[in-house]
Amino acid sequence: MDRMIYTAMTGAKHILEQQATTAHNLANATSTGFKSQIDSFRAVPVIGAGLPTRAFVVDATTGSDFNSGAIQATNRDLDISVKGEGWIAIQRADGSEAYTRNGSLKTSQNGVLQTSNGLTVMGDGGPITIPPDVTVSIGKDGTISTVNNLILPGPSNIIGRIKLVNPPLTDLVRTEDGLFATKNGLPAIADARISVVQGALESSNVNVVEAMVRMISLARQFETQMKLINTAENNANKASQLLNLS
Repeated sequence: MDRMIYTAMTGAKHILEQQATTAHNLANATSTGFKSQIDSFRAVPVIGAGLPTRAFVVDATTGSDFNSGAIQATNRDLDISVKGEGWIAIQRADGSEAYTRNGSLKTSQNGVLQTSNGLTVMGDGGPITIPPDVTVSIGKDGTISTVNNLILPGPSNIIGRIKLVNPPLTDLVRTEDGLFATKNGLPAIADARISVVQGALESSNVNVVEAMVRMISLARQFETQMKLINTAENNANKASQLLNLS
């Protein structure tokens, strides 16, 4: 009974946490380049004072699903999607480097190439600045070239190359801002083998139907844990009544 109470109690708590993770994945089903989070349960014995039968069930984050989402054409010059494996390197506000698959880019008022949420896109030599009144073309290797719209026909000028990296997936961790970074915090090395597609974006890899089914399954598991707690309480009451009779 002691094991039942502790297992059911912690199981119910961490089922709610997995439900929150599933809801977060579902909420990002339409977020560009989003990678769903994967959780699992594991049993952990209680260390310290207490009965040896006591054990906790905890929710352990096992990582992220790095499978690619579907590539959807947008025909927008500053939209890119990474083809296959690889990441786009960006710079956080604190100067550290992070990685994303969201290739919806824009330019700042000063012409600096940025992500849709205002983070600077890194080039092989640092931030990339795009001049005004130009047509932008992004090659499959991330090279950015421009053509002046005021001069027809204008020459094509290469202004930089987007930094594309492909560190081992085991070295990547999801950060609080939803981006990915290396575990040691050091910048990853640019990989010339990574290719991108201009005028397209990668959709989220969240399976909506699977997420909905998981939410229903977790809700039923929560009900089961609560029934176990009620059963343990009833057993304790019956035991107390028998002891009182004796």
